[in-house]
Amino acid sequence: MHLYTIDTGFFKLDGGAMFGVVPQSLWSRTNPPDAKNLCTWATRLLLMEDGNQLTLIDTGLGDKQDAKFFGHYDLHGDATLDSSLAKHGFHRDDITDIILTHLHFDHCGGAIKRESEQLIPAFKNAKYWSNEKHWDWATVDPNPREKASFLKENILPIQESGQLNFLAEGQSFNDQVAIRYANGHTEAMMLPQIQYKGKTILYMADLLPSVGHIPIPYVMSYDVRPLVTMDERKDYWQEIVDNEYILYLEHDPEHECCTLQHTEKGIRLKETFKLSEI
Repeated sequence: MHLYTIDTGFFKLDGGAMFGVVPQSLWSRTNPPDAKNLCTWATRLLLMEDGNQLTLIDTGLGDKQDAKFFGHYDLHGDATLDSSLAKHGFHRDDITDIILTHLHFDHCGGAIKRESEQLIPAFKNAKYWSNEKHWDWATVDPNPREKASFLKENILPIQESGQLNFLAEGQSFNDQVAIRYANGHTEAMMLPQIQYKGKTILYMADLLPSVGHIPIPYVMSYDVRPLVTMDERKDYWQEIVDNEYILYLEHDPEHECCTLQHTEKGIRLKETFKLSEI
């Protein structure tokens, strides 16, 4: 298996929303805001090449929304999904599988593209993977807190295309990729756990957006069940330290990967590095 970092640029979100009840005087040490109190975040995806199977985890924001929508998020940066794929010798039509950790627009917006007046899969040869519990959570009766993040144009065309597949609870994606779950940020968010070069890499999605979020109480206001998130983080963090997992960070603006360690203040950052350095 080979793993590749797929950078798709940056966007901005309110720093207070990203750190919940944590005071700005604390979170700004690691994630300094601009004059509008917005912090920069990456949309960093992961590509897995395993024989003839080429799997992309998440798809970023995409580009089909209008200027008014994207104006709220200040998209910037030179990298795109297509340029990052090309850097490694791939094209989006080569992708065989898409794992969607969850269906918030910054994680699945690139799954669908607009072609004339039609909304069609952006990866025409790929199977799209979600799970039934999260799919129903996002589509059947979205709760008011998350409804603005579950955009129908990002989600429903996947099912209409016939390319949607569900992973059953407890089912692995393949022999090298297990699927873990977290339920605090949203219902049944999937965290791919990858065996790679004798190490375990855990794709953190929104359980750990950045190294600035490592302390247990540093939970996003976007989480629907913040106390559940804190309990999940306690359990995951202990397992991560005990087993020396590598964490792959989707939103950290600077760091691709990190490890954790015990300190006098609790579990904290050990080191950061690039995926290519593993």
